[in-house]
Amino acid sequence: MSAAPQLQAVYETVLYGPDLAALAAFYTELFGLSRIEGGPPDLLVACRVPDGGVLLLFDPAAASASGREVPAHGATGPGHVAFRVSPEQLAAWREHLERHGVEIEREVRWSEDLRSIYVRDPAGNSVEFANGDLWA
Repeated sequence: MSAAPQLQAVYETVLYGPDLAALAAFYTELFGLSRIEGGPPDLLVACRVPDGGVLLLFDPAAASASGREVPAHGATGPGHVAFRVSPEQLAAWREHLERHGVEIEREVRWSEDLRSIYVRDPAGNSVEFANGDLWA
């Protein structure tokens, strides 16, 4: 098998939930992601991530319907997304989340300096904040 061409980055990450308004508020108001206009509002909400990537929030029923312009897709059960934050900002994120009533589900200490905190979004997806490179 020949070598694959080089990838540059993950461009989109998709999470699913039936209440797009609640998901959009969670990621734009609480996380400060900017909303990108476009796409049918009953199907998806697109948010810009600071590194240039896109977080797409889809209604799972609408996304899995056949006959759309792009192939149908979807998932059952909670999804997962991890955001990298600076080591200095992890404690600030913990305080910010708690101040806004978001329960910290778990904190994991991977090594002396590497930690993650986990919360749930309104659809039950697992959201991680990691203060470094988990996969070095």
